[in-house]
Amino acid sequence: MLALPAALQTGMSTGVGAAFTRVATRGGMLAWGASASWSTATEYSPCSPTYVVSNDDIRLRLLGQLQHAVGRGLFGLRVGAGGTLVYEARTLAQGARLGYSGASTSWAMLPAADIEGIVVLRIWNSWGMSVSGGPTLHGLHGRVRAGWSSGLGVTWQH
Repeated sequence: MLALPAALQTGMSTGVGAAFTRVATRGGMLAWGASASWSTATEYSPCSPTYVVSNDDIRLRLLGQLQHAVGRGLFGLRVGAGGTLVYEARTLAQGARLGYSGASTSWAMLPAADIEGIVVLRIWNSWGMSVSGGPTLHGLHGRVRAGWSSGLGVTWQH
């Protein structure tokens, strides 16, 4: 997974994720599911004193998917809604030299929504690969922050 961090202003968050979808209609055009992912990003503040700020994003979503199968492939548009749990650790750079051993940490749950395009290609039996990506929105300090997320994965279809 590659994504813009939910709470940091710059950088790229990298990590892993998993999703489950199940066909909801007889024709297979609609599906529902859930996804979870974890990613992390670190940035160094340009201010004095310099802090090292690390964010871990845990993204949890309920999914609705409109999809169309073509041959061994599947094209879909996925909408997700849920939350992103953000853990932030802020440490003074070179703080040990100054005798500072502490760090400040915090947790926050941000409301979030995603829209992703997804392409799945079955390669062998039920196994395949997927590519997905699209915009994401997070509620942060009373404002909406736009970002993006993308993924490359291994799939299994029943």
